[in-house]
Amino acid sequence: MNTLFPEIEPFNHFFLKTDGVHSVYVEQCGNPNGVPVVFLHGGPCSGCKPDHRRFFDPNFYHIILLDQRGCGRSLPFGECENNTLFDLIADLERVREFLRIEKWLLFGGSWGATLSLAYAQKHTDKVLGLILRGSFLARLQDMHWFLGKHGASLIYPEMWQYLVDSIPHGERTEDLLADLCRVLWGKDELAIRRVVKGWQVWGGQVALGNLFELRDEHVTEHDVKQVQIELHYAKHSYFLAENELLEHCEKLKHLPVTIIHGRNDLVCPIEAGYKLHHALPQSKFVVLPNSGHIAQGDEMIDALVSATIDFQAKDFSDF
Repeated sequence: MNTLFPEIEPFNHFFLKTDGVHSVYVEQCGNPNGVPVVFLHGGPCSGCKPDHRRFFDPNFYHIILLDQRGCGRSLPFGECENNTLFDLIADLERVREFLRIEKWLLFGGSWGATLSLAYAQKHTDKVLGLILRGSFLARLQDMHWFLGKHGASLIYPEMWQYLVDSIPHGERTEDLLADLCRVLWGKDELAIRRVVKGWQVWGGQVALGNLFELRDEHVTEHDVKQVQIELHYAKHSYFLAENELLEHCEKLKHLPVTIIHGRNDLVCPIEAGYKLHHALPQSKFVVLPNSGHIAQGDEMIDALVSATIDFQAKDFSDF
């Protein structure tokens, strides 16, 4: 069974200025002359962590990690202005061109898989391949599963009610996403913090399952800004047309793709990975019977590291 590679520090890190107020944090690890791979974090508005460097053999790969606009160490944190899927794709191109990389391997999980697919469909000629975990396809059915009355709410009804109850009683409608956004961008500070806490609890429960622990922690301004970016993307349907990612998979059928999905993933049910595999018939579809959504646990880590090792055997002579 494969485990994470040893801890490693970046050999370079910097902020790359964009065309607006944003500066994107970028770090480079591993072999500067190796095969380039870019790690795309989830969220939106998660951010890269030191262990994210460890999915890749540092002797073989030139490992690039970046915090997407408004996320992690990128500045200004939590800024929604000029923060769209199109901007994130443009930032990736800025980073690639700045580092003088011809092509790179994309490694993304959850929202990071969404961004990987969207980028690859727009800049196919710049992509060596894709490794995707817990793929989020940003369809209406995916949002209905996560926020509707007949999805994950049927599995965790107590935490679902906790989220619903975060909306002031007189302001609740049949559109929970609209209710959350209305409060979150309102002026009632106490209501804002209740919604943020409700969203964090709901997301944590669905993602972590039995590992989730409800804690009485103070909601910070950082928490508020993070949730605002998450819901900013959600209320704009992640800046994608319905079923866009699946319909444009034809552009990627020449690329090596590995799709890894936990059977117990309740954030992005395995149907998404199954549909993506059928849209990309050349892809390798790895179903993990004991794993959920997050990139933790021996089974999941083994699959992800194995995927990066398997790619080392491919012909990257023209990268």
